[in-house]
Amino acid sequence: MQYVSQERAATHPLDLPARHIAAGIRDGRFSAESVIAESLRRAEAVNRTLNAFTLLRTDAALAAARAADRIVAAGGEVPPLLGVPFAAKDLTPTRGDLTTLGSWSTGDWVPETTALCIARLEAAGAILVGKTTTPEFAHSSFTASPRWGITRNPWNPERTSGGSSGGSAVAVAAGVVPFAEGTDMGGSVRIPASFCGVVGFKPSLGRIPMTILPSVFDNISHFGPLARSIADAVAFMECTAGPDDADIGSLPLPFSSEKAAAGDLSGRRFALSMDLGYYAVDPAVERVLRAAVERLRAAGAIVEEVSLGWTRAVNDGWYDLWCVFMSAFFGDAPDRHRERMDPLVVALIERGRSMDATAYKRVELLRTAMWRDLAYVLATHDALLCPTCAITAPPASANDDDYVADLPDGRFRGLDVTCPFNLLPQCPALSLHAGFAEDGLPVGLQVVGHRYADEAVLSIGAAIEAALRPPA
Repeated sequence: MQYVSQERAATHPLDLPARHIAAGIRDGRFSAESVIAESLRRAEAVNRTLNAFTLLRTDAALAAARAADRIVAAGGEVPPLLGVPFAAKDLTPTRGDLTTLGSWSTGDWVPETTALCIARLEAAGAILVGKTTTPEFAHSSFTASPRWGITRNPWNPERTSGGSSGGSAVAVAAGVVPFAEGTDMGGSVRIPASFCGVVGFKPSLGRIPMTILPSVFDNISHFGPLARSIADAVAFMECTAGPDDADIGSLPLPFSSEKAAAGDLSGRRFALSMDLGYYAVDPAVERVLRAAVERLRAAGAIVEEVSLGWTRAVNDGWYDLWCVFMSAFFGDAPDRHRERMDPLVVALIERGRSMDATAYKRVELLRTAMWRDLAYVLATHDALLCPTCAITAPPASANDDDYVADLPDGRFRGLDVTCPFNLLPQCPALSLHAGFAEDGLPVGLQVVGHRYADEAVLSIGAAIEAALRPPA
């Protein structure tokens, strides 16, 4: 990574996997304070160029690190992620920290409670070092907000980090933290993961309780990790997954890190759809993914191309849901703050206000047809493989409206290939770094699994990660 190579020439304990960081602290090989201090140092350097953080919790994080070192010195039981630094999205409330949702409309809100997902990480000993940037109300595939400005890509600062968990992706890609929290309503974990070259995981609906929305009945919203590796994503899931009455939809399924361990690709059967039937996929992206598929075949996997036959109606149906989501949860903001809001957010809200209820309900018919198509494919395959995004990271000055068009050949000029799987939220979806396109930017491979089979998808991901790893 160009930016990181300039900032970090030597290996530091912070560069270890999350569990190894915790083990080193527990064994006394290095201190939590040294790890957190380095994380904060990198965060400050990253922010000067890439604008990934809305705030750094310098005093609180260092105090927590010193407390962790005292726990080790005292002996006794040590939490599994003691001293591991992580970051959380500005969308997600954390006690005592300015939380803006990327918007001026929220004022200077400082929550009195911490979201359950973050509280679980802290209970496991992890230390929150900062809050990361998001577009206003997490509405976009580009992380740029009226309040905090543009977040840039660590591989090329002229390009976007992706969104809406763009700051979290940059924090991971630039070596500040081994994992960061994100939210995914239409690809907001997987898009920036693809553009920044890290792991991004949308768990199946309900595996991590969703407690930060006004409604606990929303069915497209997920917490998920952005991580350096599958192992770090598993560490995140192990501490955050599991039911809680705060979310009536949370699943009574314990998470098993053993089941998420890397398996063997030999004999695994994957379906491959390069375009889901309608996307215009950049030839450079397709070349990277086909080269990756050949590596999987060389490792013994069976990869068969399939035709899903979906159309742009999938994206249009998700967009209808998204407009209503924005209108229902943030619809009052334009009445008081329109002049300081992102015009695209205002447009989403106004369209949602005018949405016909019957048309909204009929999106379920589209979702039903999609599920029947995908279920037919998954009946004979371990997972579906497809691009995470149809392009590499576009210019940071662009926006979502630049990537919604029907091309002369009938293809859809879309940015991401992620929102279809928020319409099928029970299916976990994972983005893995597959390689680099000719422009030097990362390309993501998306792995979509059987419903609620989170551990199986992560296990597949770990095996793919090993198969695609460059030779030492």
